[in-house]
Amino acid sequence: MASLFQRRRSKATQVERVRERRHEGFLRYAGFRWAKISGGLCLLIIVSYALVDVTPRHNGGSWYGYALGTIGALLILWLTALGYRKRKMTSDHWSLKAWTSAHVYLGLSLIVIGTWHTGFQLGWNVHTLAWVLMMLVILSGLYGVIVYATLPAALSNNREQMTQMQMLEAIRAFDRQLHSAAQPLTAADSAAVLASLDQDPFAGGAWARLRGRYPGCATTASRGALSVSQGGDAARTKVIQLLSQKEAALARLREHLRLRALLEVWLYVHVPLTFALMAALSAHIVSVFFYW
Repeated sequence: MASLFQRRRSKATQVERVRERRHEGFLRYAGFRWAKISGGLCLLIIVSYALVDVTPRHNGGSWYGYALGTIGALLILWLTALGYRKRKMTSDHWSLKAWTSAHVYLGLSLIVIGTWHTGFQLGWNVHTLAWVLMMLVILSGLYGVIVYATLPAALSNNREQMTQMQMLEAIRAFDRQLHSAAQPLTAADSAAVLASLDQDPFAGGAWARLRGRYPGCATTASRGALSVSQGGDAARTKVIQLLSQKEAALARLREHLRLRALLEVWLYVHVPLTFALMAALSAHIVSVFFYW
């Protein structure tokens, strides 16, 4: 009996360790609870849309359209509260992870709620503008979900347990070594090395950072110039090695910054589109009640 109890206890301990090791992200929160709720809501709307008889046909101005519009508008208002919720870190039933999971899946349900609300009648008006902006907000949110599900692992692997400040300090250390090592070189070779020290290695703006490409990199040009120059003395060889090491350090930091930019850039689209959606939604609601 004691042996059986020990085996069961050992097995339970192993299960708990597996659960602790496995990271439960916001998409998998509580066994996909909010995915199931969202899916059930969409299924209910699709089935009821097929069963409810609206004369002459489904449209946003029918009682059914008003019902879906009210649900959609209230849901949009609730979803915009995520920005405020992020400032209140808790671990209760409505933790940030739970809130984010609900935000993602209920946000996706708006595709069905909003589209079925229109009765598939779209035109050149403020009502369709609100629907288009809603779809753009959802698409930008989908991009955010994808990058947050895939890029953090790549970001961690690229850093190799180094912080951004440590990567910057490594580059500064190579610059100090290059400054000393370049002293015995010829004037032309020394000028090429000094150019790599004087240039901002991250110049190029947001586009260069997103692409991770810096075609005018002076460090790369300097290494190439020294590699093809005449002579093979020890000083030049040492400088070339240092330039190669600095290139590798720059590549790591640039990739780090590129991944960080990809993680953050979607917010510069998602947030303004959300404000535009709120404005169009307000105009949509006011116009509906004005002409009701």
